[in-house]
Amino acid sequence: MMKSFVSVIAFLFMFNQVKAQDLPYYEIPESSENYSAGAVASRMIDGLGFRFYWASEGLTEKDLQFKPTSKSRSSRETIDHILGLSQVILNAAENRPNGAKQLELSFAEKRVKILNNLKKASDILKIQTDLAEFKIIFGDKAYPFWNAINGPIADALWHCGQIVSFRRSSGNPFPKGVSVFTGKLRK
Repeated sequence: MMKSFVSVIAFLFMFNQVKAQDLPYYEIPESSENYSAGAVASRMIDGLGFRFYWASEGLTEKDLQFKPTSKSRSSRETIDHILGLSQVILNAAENRPNGAKQLELSFAEKRVKILNNLKKASDILKIQTDLAEFKIIFGDKAYPFWNAINGPIADALWHCGQIVSFRRSSGNPFPKGVSVFTGKLRK
């Protein structure tokens, strides 16, 4: 009895710690006044952040382990991939090379890192008028920012949809009231 009480208290403490961090993308931030290249790229990343926030909100261990077939990625493995993509997006915004090894993190820590990576990248790009200087760098190869749009940004959006589908299949549907069109929670 005491052991389960301590477990519940520990879970509530951890849950409150993550909530207390004021994670970005509960809602999409206000839109920019202009339609510069940077503002548009930033808004795409904000849309990704909002979708990931709600696709990953309230996932259970059962959801994280779910995979539709033995040859598919699980939701946890898909989130690991999105973490890597979020790092590529941030590295492009910071003009840093890719290739750093990811640390071992819990699901909650991965979620926080993904959302913060996306927010930081969005904030950097939002104020840019021209994205020609921003590159995706792998070793000695540098790719233009166009590749960030059709590569890691689009890929991460795709994988958010997979998480939504997987969570439905594991019995935990997407939270009600989330409007991806407005970027807000319907009341």
